[in-house]
Amino acid sequence: MTWWEDLAAAEPEFAERVRARFAVRKHGTMATLRKDGSPRISGTELEFGEDGLFIGSMPGALKALDLRRDPRLALHCPTEDAPEGDETSWDGDAKIAGRAHEVPGPDGSHRFRIEITEVVLTRVGEPGDHLVIESWHPGRGLRRRTRT
Repeated sequence: MTWWEDLAAAEPEFAERVRARFAVRKHGTMATLRKDGSPRISGTELEFGEDGLFIGSMPGALKALDLRRDPRLALHCPTEDAPEGDETSWDGDAKIAGRAHEVPGPDGSHRFRIEITEVVLTRVGEPGDHLVIESWHPGRGLRRRTRT
Protein backbone atom coordinates (compact mmCIF):
# COMPACT_ATOMS: atom_id res chain seq x y z
CA MET A 1 0.00 0.00 0.00
CA THR A 2 1.14 3.51 -0.77
CA TRP A 3 0.12 6.53 1.27
CA TRP A 4 0.43 10.29 0.80
CA GLU A 5 3.54 10.44 3.00
CA ASP A 6 5.23 7.92 0.66
CA LEU A 7 4.66 10.22 -2.29
CA ALA A 8 5.79 13.26 -0.26
CA ALA A 9 9.03 11.45 0.66
CA ALA A 10 9.70 10.27 -2.90
CA GLU A 11 8.74 13.48 -4.75
CA PRO A 12 8.43 16.34 -2.22
CA GLU A 13 8.28 19.19 -4.75
CA PHE A 14 5.61 17.46 -6.86
CA ALA A 15 3.60 16.52 -3.75
CA GLU A 16 3.68 20.13 -2.52
CA ARG A 17 2.42 21.45 -5.86
CA VAL A 18 -0.44 18.92 -5.81
CA ARG A 19 -1.29 19.78 -2.22
CA ALA A 20 -1.30 23.50 -3.09
CA ARG A 21 -3.89 22.86 -5.83
CA PHE A 22 -6.19 21.19 -3.31
CA ALA A 23 -5.67 24.07 -0.84
CA VAL A 24 -7.00 26.85 -3.13
CA ARG A 25 -10.49 26.33 -1.68
CA LYS A 26 -12.04 24.28 1.09
CA HIS A 27 -14.08 21.82 -1.00
CA GLY A 28 -12.87 19.47 -3.70
CA THR A 29 -14.83 16.88 -5.65
CA MET A 30 -14.88 13.15 -5.06
CA ALA A 31 -16.16 10.36 -7.31
CA THR A 32 -17.35 7.11 -5.77
CA LEU A 33 -19.27 4.14 -7.13
CA ARG A 34 -22.93 3.61 -6.29
CA LYS A 35 -24.40 0.19 -5.52
CA ASP A 36 -25.37 -0.25 -9.19
CA GLY A 37 -21.84 0.71 -10.36
CA SER A 38 -22.76 4.15 -11.66
CA PRO A 39 -20.64 7.12 -10.55
CA ARG A 40 -21.54 9.50 -7.73
CA ILE A 41 -19.93 12.95 -7.49
CA SER A 42 -19.79 14.58 -4.05
CA GLY A 43 -18.14 17.60 -2.52
CA THR A 44 -15.55 16.76 0.09
CA GLU A 45 -12.85 18.28 2.25
CA LEU A 46 -9.38 16.78 2.23
CA GLU A 47 -7.00 16.75 5.15
CA PHE A 48 -3.30 16.39 4.35
CA GLY A 49 -1.36 15.41 7.45
CA GLU A 50 1.97 13.91 8.41
CA ASP A 51 0.19 10.59 8.87
CA GLY A 52 -1.62 10.58 5.52
CA LEU A 53 -4.41 11.99 3.39
CA PHE A 54 -7.90 11.79 4.87
CA ILE A 55 -11.49 12.58 4.00
CA GLY A 56 -14.48 12.59 6.29
CA SER A 57 -18.23 12.68 6.06
CA MET A 58 -21.30 12.89 8.20
CA PRO A 59 -22.71 9.69 9.72
CA GLY A 60 -24.67 7.68 7.16
CA ALA A 61 -23.67 9.85 4.17
CA LEU A 62 -24.13 8.10 0.83
CA LYS A 63 -20.54 8.76 -0.22
CA ALA A 64 -19.34 7.01 2.94
CA LEU A 65 -21.63 4.05 2.31
CA ASP A 66 -20.31 3.90 -1.26
CA LEU A 67 -16.73 3.73 0.06
CA ARG A 68 -17.58 1.02 2.57
CA ARG A 69 -18.99 -1.09 -0.27
CA ASP A 70 -16.31 -0.27 -2.87
CA PRO A 71 -13.30 1.72 -1.64
CA ARG A 72 -12.20 3.03 -5.05
CA LEU A 73 -12.38 6.79 -5.45
CA ALA A 74 -11.11 9.74 -7.44
CA LEU A 75 -10.48 13.20 -6.01
CA HIS A 76 -10.33 16.43 -8.00
CA CYS A 77 -8.99 19.71 -6.69
CA PRO A 78 -11.12 22.87 -6.61
CA THR A 79 -10.97 24.45 -10.04
CA GLU A 80 -9.57 27.89 -10.72
CA ASP A 81 -9.69 29.58 -14.10
CA ALA A 82 -6.56 30.95 -15.69
CA PRO A 83 -6.41 34.73 -15.91
CA GLU A 84 -7.90 35.69 -19.27
CA GLY A 85 -5.18 36.17 -21.83
CA ASP A 86 -2.52 34.67 -19.55
CA GLU A 87 -3.19 30.92 -19.65
CA THR A 88 0.43 30.05 -18.85
CA SER A 89 0.07 31.54 -15.36
CA TRP A 90 -2.59 28.92 -14.49
CA ASP A 91 -1.23 26.83 -11.62
CA GLY A 92 -2.96 23.72 -12.90
CA ASP A 93 -5.34 21.00 -11.97
CA ALA A 94 -4.70 18.05 -9.63
CA LYS A 95 -6.31 14.63 -9.33
CA ILE A 96 -5.73 11.76 -6.93
CA ALA A 97 -7.03 8.21 -7.38
CA GLY A 98 -6.96 5.56 -4.72
CA ARG A 99 -8.77 3.45 -2.18
CA ALA A 100 -10.42 4.53 1.04
CA HIS A 101 -9.66 2.75 4.31
CA GLU A 102 -12.08 3.57 7.12
CA VAL A 103 -10.51 4.63 10.41
CA PRO A 104 -12.22 5.82 13.61
CA GLY A 105 -13.79 9.25 13.20
CA PRO A 106 -14.86 11.78 15.82
CA ASP A 107 -18.44 11.77 17.14
CA GLY A 108 -19.62 8.86 14.98
CA SER A 109 -18.64 10.53 11.73
CA HIS A 110 -16.95 8.61 8.92
CA ARG A 111 -13.24 9.09 8.35
CA PHE A 112 -11.16 7.46 5.64
CA ARG A 113 -7.42 7.32 5.05
CA ILE A 114 -6.64 7.37 1.35
CA GLU A 115 -4.29 4.82 -0.21
CA ILE A 116 -2.72 6.39 -3.30
CA THR A 117 -2.81 4.63 -6.69
CA GLU A 118 -2.27 7.65 -8.96
CA VAL A 119 -1.60 11.39 -8.70
CA VAL A 120 -1.80 13.70 -11.72
CA LEU A 121 -0.98 17.39 -12.10
CA THR A 122 -1.89 19.13 -15.38
CA ARG A 123 -0.97 22.68 -16.39
CA VAL A 124 -0.47 24.81 -19.48
CA GLY A 125 3.13 24.85 -20.72
CA GLU A 126 5.19 27.74 -22.01
CA PRO A 127 4.48 28.83 -24.62
CA GLY A 128 0.79 28.22 -23.99
CA ASP A 129 0.30 25.90 -26.95
CA HIS A 130 0.51 22.61 -25.02
CA LEU A 131 -0.35 20.90 -21.75
CA VAL A 132 2.21 19.53 -19.33
CA ILE A 133 0.97 16.40 -17.57
CA GLU A 134 2.91 15.01 -14.63
CA SER A 135 1.77 11.71 -13.16
CA TRP A 136 3.02 9.60 -10.28
CA HIS A 137 2.23 5.93 -9.67
CA PRO A 138 3.59 3.64 -6.94
CA GLY A 139 6.44 1.56 -8.28
CA ARG A 140 6.73 3.64 -11.45
CA GLY A 141 7.50 7.06 -10.02
CA LEU A 142 7.06 10.46 -11.60
CA ARG A 143 6.63 10.89 -15.35
CA ARG A 144 6.16 14.05 -17.38
CA ARG A 145 4.67 14.33 -20.83
CA THR A 146 3.30 17.05 -23.03
CA ARG A 147 0.21 17.11 -25.20
CA THR A 148 -0.70 19.59 -27.92
